[in-house]
Amino acid sequence: MSGHSKWSQIKRQKGVTDTKRGQVFTRLGREIWVAAKEGGGDVEMNFRLRLAVQRARDANMPLDNIERAIKRGTGEAGDGATVLELTYEGYTPGGAAVFVQTMTDNKNRTAAEVRRVFSRNGGNLGESGCVGWIFHSKGVLTVAAPSGKADDLALTAIDAGAEDVKTEDGVIEVYTPPESLEQVRGALTRAGASIESSEVQHVPSNTVPLDPANARLTLHMLEQLEELDDVQKVFTNADFPAEVLAEASS
Repeated sequence: MSGHSKWSQIKRQKGVTDTKRGQVFTRLGREIWVAAKEGGGDVEMNFRLRLAVQRARDANMPLDNIERAIKRGTGEAGDGATVLELTYEGYTPGGAAVFVQTMTDNKNRTAAEVRRVFSRNGGNLGESGCVGWIFHSKGVLTVAAPSGKADDLALTAIDAGAEDVKTEDGVIEVYTPPESLEQVRGALTRAGASIESSEVQHVPSNTVPLDPANARLTLHMLEQLEELDDVQKVFTNADFPAEVLAEASS
């Protein structure tokens, strides 16, 4: 998917620090919770829950945490808590699109926090639908590419139903229709691939190049959005200059 931005690569290169692992588990738990609430707690019958549980396992989330999140979603936990799924759309400094997915028990708090991050960093929070049309749901797998195996794994992915495959810096990114994500993941696993992540993402159909100054402001804004407790995922179609990517990676 040639229009996919570099934000996911930057996050992957930075990795997940120990201090943020608890936040990651909280987000995964909310995702499992909402999936179980909407489609029931049977992992085999609930596609969204199955993907959420797989992501949690990939992140080494403890089994007790996973089971507890499912019970909260199905009501077995008996705590009466509720979570709302809300999205926010806007623009970065320089005019690239940003799509923010949140899960919250207080929409007023979440809206205020998201708006504050946009305004403090020179961005603009827009109306619902202002940039959503740019993004399309795709299954995205990140696969470690052993030396000499990248081409074989790319062919395996395409044969299993992948739409596009991109190899960069020893990592393969595989794009699939959402409903084919599990099928492609299974084929790659059987071929001996090491799956680093697999999830449904909002992939942009085009990109907007940013100059270095706006790119740095945008990265700062995206990082602050990711740090908000209620934010699940952040997507953008910003295209960052090579020197800014190098700075971010280091």
